[in-house]
Amino acid sequence: MKKHPTITTEIGRYFLTDRIREEVNFWTTEQSSGGQPPPLQKPVPPGSRVIKLPDQETWTIPQCDLQSAIANRESHRRFTAESLSLDELAFLLWATQGVRHVIHEAAVLRTVPSAGNRHPFETYLAVTHVDGLDCGIYRYLPVTHALVYEREVNNLSAHLTAATRGQSFTGRAAVTFIWTVIPARTEWRYAEASYKVIALDAGHVCQNLYLACQAIAAGTCAIAAYDQNLADALLGVDGDDEFTVYIAPVGKV
Repeated sequence: MKKHPTITTEIGRYFLTDRIREEVNFWTTEQSSGGQPPPLQKPVPPGSRVIKLPDQETWTIPQCDLQSAIANRESHRRFTAESLSLDELAFLLWATQGVRHVIHEAAVLRTVPSAGNRHPFETYLAVTHVDGLDCGIYRYLPVTHALVYEREVNNLSAHLTAATRGQSFTGRAAVTFIWTVIPARTEWRYAEASYKVIALDAGHVCQNLYLACQAIAAGTCAIAAYDQNLADALLGVDGDDEFTVYIAPVGKV
């Protein structure tokens, strides 16, 4: 088991302040030193199965009043057995990490804000019942608005429940969003000042998921209590340069 630093109330509260910014020499960051930024998204392994998703021109998603969506937003832990359509999943992915405009090969504008436009997250999906998709682990490719099939997992629902410390409703969801973070994307610009803004960025993403769910008669529940090692192993990430940071199961309600 990995050793971890001793966490105190003082350290935790310091993390929530912005005093670290006064201590970072931003002239020595990788960006200031002329280093290339990390890629916008992880590459697709050769031979992978890639599924193109419906987009705004083709999906059938009902209009949703923003005021009503905000007023009715709540966490849901009970889901029906109804599947999500591929249109609905595509809409949720676009709402949480979709690309609105490509600035250049190292920067895009998305549907959520991110400190310094760094967007440090990868979106994985544990799919149990989405029309047209096999059960398994997928990863979203926001630049091309597509999915790459990562792996089959036997008894995926049980693995999800275990990874979320016995929260069995994750295993009953149609799909569970699992966001990992690649800290190097933000560290490239902000060095040690990255970690608070990464946490803030995660909140932006999940709130969009809550609101988007209102348009498709679905619900979600943000989960920050999970088994780090089990969640990372489920996705096949190394736990150091990329690791799970937030989880949100989605299902019809």
